[in-house]
Amino acid sequence: MAEAIADTRRLYTKPQNLNDAYGPPSNFLEIDVSNPETVGVGRNRFTTYEIRLKTNLPIFKLKESRVRRRYSDFEWLRGELERESKFLHFKKVVVPPLPGKALFRQLPFRGDDGIFDDSFIEERRQGLEQFLNKVAGHPLAQNERCLHMFLQEESVDKNYTPSKIRQA
Repeated sequence: MAEAIADTRRLYTKPQNLNDAYGPPSNFLEIDVSNPETVGVGRNRFTTYEIRLKTNLPIFKLKESRVRRRYSDFEWLRGELERESKFLHFKKVVVPPLPGKALFRQLPFRGDDGIFDDSFIEERRQGLEQFLNKVAGHPLAQNERCLHMFLQEESVDKNYTPSKIRQA
């Protein structure tokens, strides 16, 4: 009977203090896509999105960053991650899809603003935020130079040399 009591006793846990309960989590990565801005005119018109990152993960050089990117930059990032994942063979990263190109919305003579319609921009913003959070949350993708450049550098050098990031 004494054995049964010993086996069912609670495991010893350290008492939680206020900092444990309400302090920052041990590892966190917060990314949000917000503040869409449409710039340019005619065929040179496009929308950019602000990407804000906050983290305490040691793999990221900056703990907070803010950059602006357009849809074609997201397409570039997705292509780079897909290309890099093919070289991982056994450790393939499944790169999630981006929200669609909305080709129908780009046709002339529509009754709305097409891809510059506020509701479409908001829908796309949400899709881009989901995409980034899925990708950046993947431990193997976090090692990719292209992801770090996309999230933390002012401009994207599309002629960069692909490489892995080493943890600090």
